[in-house]
Amino acid sequence: MPAPVTAIQFEDALLVEQCQQGDMAAFGQLVAKYQDKVYNTCWRMIGNREDAADLTQEAFCKALAAIGSFQRRGGFYTWVFRIAVNLTISYRQRARRTVNLSGSDDDEDSVLSLENQAAGLMRRTGRDNPASPEVDAHGREVQALVAQALDGLEDEYRAAVVLRDIEGFDYGEIAEILDVAPGTVKSRLHRGRMALRERLRTVLDVAERDA
Repeated sequence: MPAPVTAIQFEDALLVEQCQQGDMAAFGQLVAKYQDKVYNTCWRMIGNREDAADLTQEAFCKALAAIGSFQRRGGFYTWVFRIAVNLTISYRQRARRTVNLSGSDDDEDSVLSLENQAAGLMRRTGRDNPASPEVDAHGREVQALVAQALDGLEDEYRAAVVLRDIEGFDYGEIAEILDVAPGTVKSRLHRGRMALRERLRTVLDVAERDA
């Protein structure tokens, strides 16, 4: 039995239909509705504001170009996220082939973004509880290490962790975005979390002993 259509999905379907009939103002409403969320996900995936903005714009341009063939079996929301995530993964793959690793620490936006992600992940595990300025400073150092570990995950695992643990999508939404079965989402999320835990086990144990 198909899931019931929500009010948001119904509203989006009407806007998509209007856009397919040539109403660009309707597409503008969809962009205004979702661009910030798409941007946030792109930013968390790559850690650079300018690149995230470019990828967000490219995602909506691709969505507009393909809107005529959009079948509306799924929601516009998850469809445009799928486009954005695919673009972001492709960008990361290209960047890995060309990046100058010796200069990777110079991107302040990247460092701040990854530390923000790490703080959220640490709150989920109950590890973010500084008791003094010294502990807080040490916590920030650990967060930076968490961020580096997150950035080092394979793209499919990183996408699952970002979409679930940072952005808060449910398994069904992530399955639509990544175009995989819900069971695959759970598997990737489990493996991503385990990889993070393994990378950080020694670091976090030392941090807790020193706190």
